[in-house]
Amino acid sequence: MKLVRFGAAGAEKPGLVDASGAIRDLSAHIADITGETLAPASLDRLRKLDPKSLPEAPKGVRLGAPVARSHNFIAVGLNYADHAKETGAPIPPEPILFNKLANCIVGPTDDVMIPKGSLKLDWECEIAFVMNQRTRYVEEKDAFKYIAGYAVCNDVSERHFQAERSGQWMKGKSFETSGPLGPWLVTTDEIKDVQNLPMYLDVNGKRMQTGSTKTMIFSIAHLVHYISQFMVLEAGDVVTTGTPPGVGLGMKPQVFLKAGDVMTLGIEGLGEQQQKVVPFKL
Repeated sequence: MKLVRFGAAGAEKPGLVDASGAIRDLSAHIADITGETLAPASLDRLRKLDPKSLPEAPKGVRLGAPVARSHNFIAVGLNYADHAKETGAPIPPEPILFNKLANCIVGPTDDVMIPKGSLKLDWECEIAFVMNQRTRYVEEKDAFKYIAGYAVCNDVSERHFQAERSGQWMKGKSFETSGPLGPWLVTTDEIKDVQNLPMYLDVNGKRMQTGSTKTMIFSIAHLVHYISQFMVLEAGDVVTTGTPPGVGLGMKPQVFLKAGDVMTLGIEGLGEQQQKVVPFKL
């Protein structure tokens, strides 16, 4: 299934995408797409519904992030060998983990606002996974039992905050609107090989990132295992898993986002996002 949340920000309804690409309203069956409704038994019930029996959402309706009320938003740094090379960083011996605040998650076509004091705003096309149950001390062989599905994530980053203002990376990763997610949450049964998905990102129509999940240093299954050794993930939590090469930080000369720029990004089977960069406003 491809699960969506559609409607005005803060008033989204749950839905699914049918075989023709139309959005169907799930409101009669679930109140929202949250950790509770992503449980395996709940997803099984939704799979049994006939999409044609569900009302169709209005054409062109805004899409919100495909999961609501996530407790945690965990990110993995330097997880693509070719991206580590472009930044001059060594291959990490273990996954590098950091937090993005869950309240930075926005819809896949919502504007990205330049944070106050920003000097180096950058893009990162990533694949994220969403948990379907409480996750602690999981063996790698069992990892996929704990994943509800996958989504495109733009890990928008302020490099000056991240690397030049001291402290931890999360300062450059958690500002308002820095976590576009979606358009859909694609359940794991629809993706045959999650470690072989092409991905891309354009800025103003120019290709910046071309990559594949096959160049991940640490696989998604390993990340579920690894993260669960240090913290408990809850149903609905989001983990975004690193980016391929082509970020602005790695270019010579470096290139960063400015107001008016448009980012378009996607991953095979997971859909496409597009955001406009807008000036800071209160």
